[in-house]
Amino acid sequence: MPNRSEPRVITPALLRDWALPVPEGGKEARGTVLVVGGSRFTPGAVLLAGVAALRAGAGVLQLAAAESTAAALSIAVPEALVVGLPETADGAVAGRRHDRLVELAGEADVVAVGPGLNDVDQTRDLLDQILDATGPDTALVLDAYALGALSHAPDLLVGADRPVVLTPNLTEARHLLGHEPGPDLDAEAARLAERYRAVVSLYGHIATADGQRWREESGDAGLGTSGSGDVRAGILAGLLSRGAGPAQAACWAAYAHAVSGQRLVPRYGRIGFLARELLDEVPHTLATV
Repeated sequence: MPNRSEPRVITPALLRDWALPVPEGGKEARGTVLVVGGSRFTPGAVLLAGVAALRAGAGVLQLAAAESTAAALSIAVPEALVVGLPETADGAVAGRRHDRLVELAGEADVVAVGPGLNDVDQTRDLLDQILDATGPDTALVLDAYALGALSHAPDLLVGADRPVVLTPNLTEARHLLGHEPGPDLDAEAARLAERYRAVVSLYGHIATADGQRWREESGDAGLGTSGSGDVRAGILAGLLSRGAGPAQAACWAAYAHAVSGQRLVPRYGRIGFLARELLDEVPHTLATV
């Protein structure tokens, strides 16, 4: 087990000393994010994650979701290329090979998998396609059902030697750990990071496989709202796309997510804002660190 540092509190001063890359040039310099998710009944998760990636600085956005939702998504997010994926009879995204998905994954700088997916077995098949299609420099953000699939195949990332960030909630952390998370979420995040050889962002508790740890302390109860995790995963993907490293992106994303929620409190109260309202706050939060 690596020697673990004491968690560092994420503050504006810490982030200013760890400044995000500012790419020069056109949209290609800010990278391409592919978000894979969205069952027939949950396309909004892909929308939230994708728009969050753009708000965090991604240059090109591509969305892959259940075929029945693709037309609506392309209208709702006109900035994105949208690809419809085959569906099962109950509306889940099917895991069978899809040549266009493989092509897009192979060209993306960051692939975020999980928002809105709802079938563990089908998601595992999607992950296999994406891992086969992407190179060692392609960053992965695994969220929601992608984490469930990983918990069923804990060796999936072994030897992959690629930048990966896991973004579990407490239920997903339980599946990944094999036990209920204890009260020390710093320690639980570190256990997950070591076990899966990835950066882990667990409710603002961030850890790397080599024992580094950070804690974001600005988050409040309002972030516990439907779709909020999709926004956080999208912010992460956007920061990775523009050139941030996995730990840096996780720390900045945790801060941007939490403080964007704080900025909404005067208008909506502590628990009255919606996940979609976080999106417009993200650029300002990042810019004013």
